[in-house]
Amino acid sequence: MNSNPTYPAARVVAPTVENHFARHLASARDRGEHDLAPEPDAQSIEAIINATFWASLRPEEGEFPKISLAFVPPEQTKQPLIFEYRLPLATDILTKLAPAVEREGIHLGVWLDGDELYVWGAVRTLPSFCFVLEVIEPGLLVVKHRRRGGFGKFANVVVLKGEQIKIVDEKGTSLPDCPALLRSLLAFTAPSTDNSVNVLIQLAASMRAHGHGGSLLVVPAGTNTWRSSIVHPILYSVVPPFAALTDLISQGLTEENQNRWEVLMRRAVDTVAGLTAVDGATVITDRYEVLAYGGKIRRPAGSMPVEQMVTTEPVVGDEAAVVQPAQNGGTRHLSAAQFVQDQRDALALVASQDGRFTIFAWSPCEDMVHAHRVDALLM
Repeated sequence: MNSNPTYPAARVVAPTVENHFARHLASARDRGEHDLAPEPDAQSIEAIINATFWASLRPEEGEFPKISLAFVPPEQTKQPLIFEYRLPLATDILTKLAPAVEREGIHLGVWLDGDELYVWGAVRTLPSFCFVLEVIEPGLLVVKHRRRGGFGKFANVVVLKGEQIKIVDEKGTSLPDCPALLRSLLAFTAPSTDNSVNVLIQLAASMRAHGHGGSLLVVPAGTNTWRSSIVHPILYSVVPPFAALTDLISQGLTEENQNRWEVLMRRAVDTVAGLTAVDGATVITDRYEVLAYGGKIRRPAGSMPVEQMVTTEPVVGDEAAVVQPAQNGGTRHLSAAQFVQDQRDALALVASQDGRFTIFAWSPCEDMVHAHRVDALLM
């Protein structure tokens, strides 16, 4: 299909990726959905990953390429930019094209002529469940797809870093059989949920994108027990609560308001996520109302310090491990774990400046804090 050098991980993972898209597209068709993306075959998946991996390692004018490819014909997209002459899917071609399409949301369109893949142009809007391959950094690739409904963060399927392959655990089998914990984490971690507006995923992706690190505490609406775990006075207390996200969710997404609603939702998500860049923690309710930001977490009188926690990652084959708090991050992570231990009906979302992202929740089955590292979902 092409003359690029061989990337062994591409061949290993291609059948798994093929099966993932086949299952989800079949399920969508059974639900009566239309305008679905074409189903990628293992041979095409392998070839696209192979060419893109080697392109990611080749700098152009001193810059390594950041590029996104979508497996879709131009007629299934909206307002595509179509090249007059088709270009072969080759490492040197991708390297040359990368500077023109490195901005977020732009994809190079790739399609088949017989059994040969070619690059036909660029596009922003993709059909549901479209196969996308994105370069995050040299040698680090993510297979993902557009969610049903199309809003927000794409759903990650596989993360490839050199020879390391991480298959995202979309069914939560990497988590312990603990109903209360699963209720807290599954809505966040399931990458292919039919709920196209999972606000926690959008907030987490935006927090990670601003690159400053930050903490977001999610507490039950209408309660004040969380205040015992925050130093007072809270310098940036918000009165009345900022409810832009809450209002947008209550309005709901419809065909009539789709464009304006999506713009306003992105703006509200980025506004709330931006507050987490301020030193200290941002506090929101489980209805997404902002109560405060810049809060300093403290251990209430009489509470015990966190001595150990369970760690997991939403990756197939991951095994839970019990670790000391110092093994799971720095001060920001430790304070979030302490907050969740003291406020057991809360969640804590923590972004590191290096891109690590962890959700802390209390696990009654394990009787300790559970730290679920979700970088693989947010790249």
